Amino acid sequence: MIDHFGINCSDFEASARFYDAVLGVLGYGRQMDVGVAIGYGTEGHPDFWITRWQGGEPNREMHCAFRAESVEAVQAFHAKAVEVGAESLHEPRLWPEYHPGYYGAFVRDPDGNNVEAVYHRARPDA
Repeated sequence: MIDHFGINCSDFEASARFYDAVLGVLGYGRQMDVGVAIGYGTEGHPDFWITRWQGGEPNREMHCAFRAESVEAVQAFHAKAVEVGAESLHEPRLWPEYHPGYYGAFVRDPDGNNVEAVYHRARPDA
């Protein structure tokens, strides 16, 4: 249903460093950079965009979850996010209340957004 989406960033450079780092460990990278906006994804298709926030009022928090290919990728995402200064909201773990096999980690990006990496096929002992 969704082809791509984007968020506004009050500190564009800090957000670019953050998303370069955390999306890189998930296998995603910059697909387009037009100066005021950067599109991340794979194979030439930008699925997620960050743009400079020009507004005078604060941004509202949003939540986005990025698909990870393994439990280890979720763990690497969380470790990299904390390493580059993100606030950890929830360390990597199973979330059986969502569905069996749901393994995720949540951090806060430089603009205060709730960003998650999730793997949907984790073993019960993950």
